[in-house]
Amino acid sequence: MTTVYDVDANKLVEKIAAELKNVKEIKAPEWAAFVKTGISKEKIPYQEDWWHMRAAAIFRRLYLEPMGVSRLRKAYGSRKNRGFKPEKFFPASGNIIRKILQQLEAAKFVKKDKKGRVITPLGQKFLNKTASDIFVAPKKEEKPVVEAKKEEIKVEAVKEESKNAPKKEEPKVKESSKAEALKKEEPKAEVKKEEPIAKDAPKAEEPKKEAKK
Repeated sequence: MTTVYDVDANKLVEKIAAELKNVKEIKAPEWAAFVKTGISKEKIPYQEDWWHMRAAAIFRRLYLEPMGVSRLRKAYGSRKNRGFKPEKFFPASGNIIRKILQQLEAAKFVKKDKKGRVITPLGQKFLNKTASDIFVAPKKEEKPVVEAKKEEIKVEAVKEESKNAPKKEEPKVKESSKAEALKKEEPKAEVKKEEPIAKDAPKAEEPKKEAKK
């Protein structure tokens, strides 16, 4: 079942405001076209149906959590531009919020409680129905059957081509080139050359002994 939590807040408030226009109990008073929504505001609201928009926003907020006038004033308050002075927070108008709560109570969407105003089963049903009207289920991305079959055929064709493709022969190395490569790799043993002895070399003369007189 679709609830308020499943829908975007801004779209829901706009839809609730449009639905509340059909409720007899909720009407903007005559002075609504000339008043500001709080002390911090400089101008009056530019929307013609701002009363129903504020009523829809309060209605949705009460669905989420029960509140009283004081908490709602803080929720819709804002900072005031005071020129050279630092900005200061001011709560929203309590009279507007109080009148809207009285109208919602007259329509039996809201009732009084210790915690403030609480939404009734009728009000909960009203909001859930409004949420279901604008709820859009997320669409699942599904590929068409024709494209899926085409992809399967392409995969099978690629597999067949890879099987039937001739294997590349490795280049044969000649035996002679292999033998030459082995010879180059083998280290050559060093042979020591003996120096030739000269045959005609003169013999060293022995010293002669002197004869005794």
